[in-house]
Amino acid sequence: MMKYKGYEAIVEFDAEAEIFHGEIVNIRDVVTFQGDNVKDLKQAFEDSIEDYLDFCRERGEEPEKPFSGKFVVRIKPELHKAISIKARKEGKSLNSLVENALSKFAT
Repeated sequence: MMKYKGYEAIVEFDAEAEIFHGEIVNIRDVVTFQGDNVKDLKQAFEDSIEDYLDFCRERGEEPEKPFSGKFVVRIKPELHKAISIKARKEGKSLNSLVENALSKFAT
């Protein structure tokens, strides 16, 4: 995982083309980069982020920030009720209960 200015990227190696290529993963916009070696890849990663920020600035748009930690989930009312009751019984907030469950799922 590569990190720069709060943006994170994953990198893969294409053995056939003999090139590294990466993509920023913690925003919805598509920002990619590539390099022949680690030094070039790292520079291309940073340059791509700077280009993205410049592009947004030129268009008068706010660049997308890495994930805020907030998202909306739509579930069946019955499940909403059940997990709300469970959270109250455990003395937790609904947010805390869901965050714990998602943390377990993600690891």
